[in-house]
Amino acid sequence: MTSSTSTGTAVVTLPSDTTILITREFNAPKSLVWRAYTEPELIKRWWAGEKGEVTLVESDFRVGGRWRQVMVAGPGFEVGFNGEFREIVDLEKIVCTETFEGMPDAYSVNTITFAESGGRTTLTMLIEHTEAAHRDAHIDSGMEEGMQGSMDALERVAAGLR
Repeated sequence: MTSSTSTGTAVVTLPSDTTILITREFNAPKSLVWRAYTEPELIKRWWAGEKGEVTLVESDFRVGGRWRQVMVAGPGFEVGFNGEFREIVDLEKIVCTETFEGMPDAYSVNTITFAESGGRTTLTMLIEHTEAAHRDAHIDSGMEEGMQGSMDALERVAAGLR
């Protein structure tokens, strides 16, 4: 099925010295965005956006379960993240930790919420770092460009599940 997408429309704000807030609307119902966001085989199709290839998605999707995702974004450039699921409310909310494997001593707590209106889904991600320096390193890493591409791909995958 063909549908319109919302390329590059995630809004990134910095509500405090330690937080990043990302908001993105998807042209797909919440149930499909949720599936694309949580099922490993679907995550492989969008997480790298156009920046590389996802080589690993592990997810023990339950409270206390661990997750890990790895992508190759160029020759010799591998990026990995991992964490633990702290709260899961089916189709509504995920709270998890996230550690960039290049900075194993730093982590964030991410709260991802899914809200639907008129068949469109608003995903909101609040990323709470423990220190301002970690938030700044996250922002300065170029995460926004990569995240925009990933969110565009997430929308295509979710809309394609119709």
